[in-house]
Amino acid sequence: MLYGPMFIACKLSMMFWSFADSISIAYSLQGLIIVIYRGDKMLNNQSQWREDAERRFRSAGLRVTPQRMAVYDVLSQSSEHPSAEMVWRQVRQDMPNVSLDTVNRTLNTFSEAGMAFIVEGSGDAKRFDGNLGDHQHFKCVKCKRIIDFHHLPFDNIEVPEEIGAEFTVLRKTVYFEGICDVCGAK
Repeated sequence: MLYGPMFIACKLSMMFWSFADSISIAYSLQGLIIVIYRGDKMLNNQSQWREDAERRFRSAGLRVTPQRMAVYDVLSQSSEHPSAEMVWRQVRQDMPNVSLDTVNRTLNTFSEAGMAFIVEGSGDAKRFDGNLGDHQHFKCVKCKRIIDFHHLPFDNIEVPEEIGAEFTVLRKTVYFEGICDVCGAK
């Protein structure tokens, strides 16, 4: 599976590679090699994207509606982990009559259907992630930006026996909070 624009950064040598057209930004945490990517898998053209989206809707048991397609389009193309209000502002550019409630319910439906994740946070508005690939999050506590990164060992975190014996774990996430490079430089 090919994912959208990727960045690889290594703090120790400050090497930087950029794939595809994108903003040249790299992040590193504690000298780890980190892959930062945005968006869902890259598709060759608009009709292929639409077919993929329709297939996901149907496999989740959801009807394909113009509102759902518009919300899915905004979410899957965003690297910002948008809130419902952020998605609503984007969707309204093409669908001025769509309500914030419709967008919010659609995003929650996507989350329940496994088509999006809710990025857990600490008291701020709920943020959504349309990137279903393995990755983790870093959230800046100053600017509230959420950054995707991928550190392979985090994909295989073992569930403690006392948890696994009593509960069914559906998803494991790694979430860091701190101050990003931009805010740290101010």
